[in-house]
Amino acid sequence: MPFPDWTEEHQAFRETVRRFAEEEIRPNADKWDAEGNYPSDIFPKAGALGLLGVRMDPKWGGSGLDYWYTVILVEELVRGRDIGAVVGLMVQSEMATSVINAHGTDELCNEWLVPAIRGEKIAALGVTEPAGGSDVAALQTSAKLDGDDYIINGSKIFISNGARADFVTLAVRTGGSGPDGVSLIVCPTNSKGFSVGRRLEKVDQHSGDTVELFFDGIRIPRKNLIGQEGRGFRYIMGAFQGERLVLSTMMNSVCRDVMEETLNYIAQRKAFGQSIGSMQTWRHRMADHLTDLEASESLTYRAADQLVSGDPQGEVTVSMSKLYGAEMIRRIILDCAHAHGGYGFMRENYVARCTRGVQNWGIGAGTSEVMREIIAKRCMKKAAT
Repeated sequence: MPFPDWTEEHQAFRETVRRFAEEEIRPNADKWDAEGNYPSDIFPKAGALGLLGVRMDPKWGGSGLDYWYTVILVEELVRGRDIGAVVGLMVQSEMATSVINAHGTDELCNEWLVPAIRGEKIAALGVTEPAGGSDVAALQTSAKLDGDDYIINGSKIFISNGARADFVTLAVRTGGSGPDGVSLIVCPTNSKGFSVGRRLEKVDQHSGDTVELFFDGIRIPRKNLIGQEGRGFRYIMGAFQGERLVLSTMMNSVCRDVMEETLNYIAQRKAFGQSIGSMQTWRHRMADHLTDLEASESLTYRAADQLVSGDPQGEVTVSMSKLYGAEMIRRIILDCAHAHGGYGFMRENYVARCTRGVQNWGIGAGTSEVMREIIAKRCMKKAAT
């Protein structure tokens, strides 16, 4: 399918999210970016509107909707122009909680998922390690069973929401080496032996907290295990599809916003007796970028459609979407900043600020190299049959 047939329900949800972004995020975005922090009360505000449980089971207070609503949520949150805050909200609503919703016990969901959907407890996802990066199967943080408890030792890095989280959906090694030794556990951050290390100074997304986490002999009840022991790697890989869809949508939405800003600017900005937008060089560049963006949005929407329908091709398509978006956003953002001339180098300029993060889009939720490998493996497997 090329583009979705949005219903009245989709449009109503879009308007709700748009108002939230325009009233709660955008007026504060410059301040939060300069101060390097957004307030945690944004979570209960979002929770009260049902924005933190879009795909979660209604049994736990979620809306039970599909990935199309996740796409709308991201598209409209990005209008707030603070990606740090948007990432924090999406970690809460999708990345750290979807595995609990899918595989957690009723007790686990009642204790952690219900308040997370309301925004009363803040969630983080603890997967990446200092020596691991995208190699999730090689993680080293250990969880040794001792009676009815797991004893956890290790560390995580680049953890969004880590400084403010009430709990971490934590990837640990409960078995031998490789993917079959990985499990997921809910780790409360008030546990003895848990500590937050450095708040890492990022090039972009300044308002969001990204930190190191340390686990020194933490004792966690066995009941906090998410799903089955040894299935954590599979759960993470399944959740990555949603995370990659979120990032693909973010990239498209940032580019759409930046393109609109730039087109308005070059239509008005005069140089050598004419508007920049009347110069063929810039007209053609903008035409190329708009074509690129339309292609990227179509690919992302196709990925969403396949994930909703359960099409096994969805994993490959969402990887293609993230890969394509990461290459596209670099071209569009840098060119649009260049079109602003000296203003495109000023921190007060939104387009200029977007240049800070172009590198990261090809890293989060699996690097572009990992995306290429996923795509290539599937292509070669089909070719061999």
